[in-house]
Amino acid sequence: MTKPYDSTKRVLDLLGAATLLLLLWPVLVVIALLVWANMGAPVLFRQERPGKDGKLFTLYKFRTMEEGSADDEQRLTSFGQLLRSTSLDELPELFNILIGDMSFVGPRPLLPEYLPLYSESQARRHEVRPGLTGLAQVNGRNALTWSERFANDVEYVDSRSFDLDMSILLRTVAAVLSREGISSETSATMEPFRGEK
Repeated sequence: MTKPYDSTKRVLDLLGAATLLLLLWPVLVVIALLVWANMGAPVLFRQERPGKDGKLFTLYKFRTMEEGSADDEQRLTSFGQLLRSTSLDELPELFNILIGDMSFVGPRPLLPEYLPLYSESQARRHEVRPGLTGLAQVNGRNALTWSERFANDVEYVDSRSFDLDMSILLRTVAAVLSREGISSETSATMEPFRGEK
């Protein structure tokens, strides 16, 4: 369901992403060079993710893992772990925000193979653009269970507003600085979603 705030939110996303890219381009260049020095090419990780209404788009991040068939924990490099723990690997998503694939705040974009596994309620996370950060990220990030994460996503869809977005952005800064919830209890990132009975 569209809300009056949604149009304003898109304008704020566009202005915010453009401003940050202008201010942070030297940081992006330095990180790209460090990724190349530590892991070689490619510097960027690209992956198809479902966005608003489930439409697929290409997500951009700095690469944090070595290529190969090993599991995530084995492929995650020490430098990649540093990028993830500081959320610097996600800076290229500013380009996704600029072109309209994403928003600063919204449910995090997950994998396309999860689409048929969602319940009707869980699928509501795709009623809005996915976000660089979201309610689930400031309420536990990868330390949350899937049920808790989806409950936060749907709560955001129903409650989204300027005040809520500002609160989430401020709490995101605090969460990144404290490096809370980077991993789940049993995985370097997050266990795959396999659906719920």
